[in-house]
Amino acid sequence: MRRSLALLLLLSASPAAAQSVVTSTAPDLVSISAFRDPGRGEGGEIDLDSLAGFALISEQRTIDLPAGESLLRFEGVAEGMVAVSAIVTGLPGGVVQKNRDAALLSPASLLDGSLGNRVHLRRTDRATGKVTEENAFIRSGPDGAVVLRTAAGYEALRCSGLPEMLLYDRVPKGLTAKPTLSVTTRSPAAQRVTVTLTYLSTGFDWASNYVARVAGDGKTLDLFAWLTVANSNGESFADADLSALAGTLNVEQDFDELVEAPPQPQLRLSCFPTGSGRNGIRPPPPPSPPPAPAAMAGYDIVVTAQRREASLMDSPMAITAFSTAQLEDMGDLKLYRVPMRVTVAANAQKQVALLVKDKVPFRTIHRLRTCPTCEPKNEGTQIVLRMENKEAGKLGVPLPSGQVAVFESALGEELLAGEGAMRDHAVGETVNLVIGESRQVLVTADNHHAPGKQGEDYRVTVTNANPFAVVLELGFAIDDMKVVDSRLRKLPRKDGLPTWIVTVPANDSRTLDYRAK
Repeated sequence: MRRSLALLLLLSASPAAAQSVVTSTAPDLVSISAFRDPGRGEGGEIDLDSLAGFALISEQRTIDLPAGESLLRFEGVAEGMVAVSAIVTGLPGGVVQKNRDAALLSPASLLDGSLGNRVHLRRTDRATGKVTEENAFIRSGPDGAVVLRTAAGYEALRCSGLPEMLLYDRVPKGLTAKPTLSVTTRSPAAQRVTVTLTYLSTGFDWASNYVARVAGDGKTLDLFAWLTVANSNGESFADADLSALAGTLNVEQDFDELVEAPPQPQLRLSCFPTGSGRNGIRPPPPPSPPPAPAAMAGYDIVVTAQRREASLMDSPMAITAFSTAQLEDMGDLKLYRVPMRVTVAANAQKQVALLVKDKVPFRTIHRLRTCPTCEPKNEGTQIVLRMENKEAGKLGVPLPSGQVAVFESALGEELLAGEGAMRDHAVGETVNLVIGESRQVLVTADNHHAPGKQGEDYRVTVTNANPFAVVLELGFAIDDMKVVDSRLRKLPRKDGLPTWIVTVPANDSRTLDYRAK
């Protein structure tokens, strides 16, 4: 009797016997700070098939803790969670240990977890449509053929020749339908606490998308930008505080290497080679599985913005400055904070207004880079829209990199005039936006020299077929200034290159002579 009592006391005092399980199904508040893919070039587009950016996610959860040791389960974390980065604060007893639960609910894990237990086998007669249901016991797991024991004996699943499925009374213990982080903690007393879970997650990226509308005079434009955040995780984050960080962030560790997806059993149903089964009929092979949920081709795009008034609903320029993302400094990085709570849905893109700037003055120039002896023949030139990122130039804000679409009015309609890529621009910089190539402004160079002279003289000819004058900037890439004469050496420099800046009248041409070895 004394031995039994001592054993009972020992068991009741052990942590395993006293440990409770507390499940937090969803956060009360969540904030997401999205970082761009560090390997994506400036102005590059988001790769929707493989998001290589990441996010810092912070969740607040209210939890009722029992006294003593308990296992606290945070359900619904991002499936791209970097578990080693997880920090939990607010627990009175701190964190004893943490674990990223690997047993996710799937057809194979459900079958494997029910091994030896009773399930319900439902069949449909193809001819009559009659549905029958009977009890069955699973005798082999998902590795290979699934063997069931029914009232008629042993048979393999999906080998009867009839459409059939398994129905389960309950989810096996230890399986979860949501990605889960488990934390062991100890509380000195039963109490309600508010804890904060913060972690890094892969499967995010963001970019800017600009729309420029050129005014009728061709001298100013209205510039608008979307902040586009993409999420390839299977979890949605409702009513989240969303922000995005721009700038070059040094990342030493590839987060994908830290996110080890738990190996999941695969369910492949097949009959025995002889076609055995209750009826000895071999059914057709099962259909191919659907694409993974991270396939971004079917992503939803959700647009969030506020408008000035109903009469301007048809114009994206109607978004006001107070509804755009608010800019903050964070060291050398720039943080854009969305002023309202938004839902970042699973496998979706979210767009919010980033920038609204009206009547920004710009100049259109044509540009070409060449070398003194390259001799281009009727080579087209770049069309460049040049703006000054200063308050005096109606800008004066950091411009994060992204794609730009430029529209002009023609015949009463707005038509696409060109597309370009914007790199990151700091305040005070000159913005050169290349939107296309012109075949109206052409450059030709010839090895031109007078009779009896050496063949080191060149002539560049610029022709303008437009009914208006254009400005051309022709930059020369020169490795050794000693090989060219003073006519090139004395040219002003643009982007580090000696550059011939010339105004070419309408339907006219201009030439430049120089000597080069």
